[in-house]
Amino acid sequence: MNKIIFTGGGSAGHVTLNLALIPFFLQKGWKVSYVGSKTGIERDLIKKFDKVQYHAIQTGKLRRYFSWQNFLDMLKIPVGVVQAVCIVLKEKPDIIFSKGGFVSFPVVLAGFVCGVKSVMHESDVTPGLANKMSLPFVSRFFTTFDDTIKYVKNKKKVDYIGPVLSDRFEGGDKKRGCGLCGFDENKPVLMFVGGSLGAKTLNEAVRSNLEALTKKYQLIHICGRGQTDESVKAKGYKQFDYVDTEFKDLMEAADVVVSRAGSNAIFELLSLKKPMVLVPLPSSSSRGEQGLNAKSFAAKGFCEIIKDEDLTDSAQFLRVIDKVFDNRKIYETAMQKADLKMTNNRNLAQKVMETALRVKSK
Repeated sequence: MNKIIFTGGGSAGHVTLNLALIPFFLQKGWKVSYVGSKTGIERDLIKKFDKVQYHAIQTGKLRRYFSWQNFLDMLKIPVGVVQAVCIVLKEKPDIIFSKGGFVSFPVVLAGFVCGVKSVMHESDVTPGLANKMSLPFVSRFFTTFDDTIKYVKNKKKVDYIGPVLSDRFEGGDKKRGCGLCGFDENKPVLMFVGGSLGAKTLNEAVRSNLEALTKKYQLIHICGRGQTDESVKAKGYKQFDYVDTEFKDLMEAADVVVSRAGSNAIFELLSLKKPMVLVPLPSSSSRGEQGLNAKSFAAKGFCEIIKDEDLTDSAQFLRVIDKVFDNRKIYETAMQKADLKMTNNRNLAQKVMETALRVKSK
């Protein structure tokens, strides 16, 4: 039996692609295991697969700023590596697929130590810190942006495949989406998405401008786990902490989407031709990759950008949203004309399988 270990976690962006690929391997009769953290979002998301065994290891987050917590987390990394080595030796996978996040580095390193090939995927223009650390130990590096090759020393590893389009939005139904929220199908709908972990500043901006927004729009507000506020109520306003199977219907109901600028999210919006307002994570809490993603899309006429620090400016916040809604046909036309290299989950799964079987046959 062919075997694969998936790893990645910390946020849904480091798990979503794995969730999309796993069914293809299960259908082909592969044994699938997942290595994640003890408390990360990936643990809950993987539960949907009865046939996938989940292994939890210690993880340490290396922050890009000074924190005493860094010293404690650095001690967790070698513990996680030892745990990952034990898992790899026990499972004996043919290949490891890494989507990034701090849990992934110990697993990739363990694969290298045990002689198991790893392949890795990067969604953003620049590799994340965990992926940078993993790069010397992987055999193939799948990238979403062609510019990512500039940040990799061993360019022979790079395989530019473009964005991997998920099928999770196929079959979305506006009527079902409006029904889930109790909305009028004839009134415009805005969707606010702060990511799986939420976006405190975006959530606050929505709530502080709720009265003004609901005069013209109905609002779907995906707040992030544990960040809903049941005291906030208004006609035409529906909040969720996180959505899974219903997401396609809610997305179909939305006329404009206000979102963080993670690569997975914005390429999905592009594939759906959804006019968007992007609010990149500030550089103080990220490496600036979302700012680069957003600028790339704005330059092509796909979106407008609001800086995170400008969310407190209600006049600007409302003005930009109205601009995108009122001119949504212009953004939709620009997206329809986009000529971007794209792949899909099935093709990427096939690439990973071929790599594993090629290694196995040697």
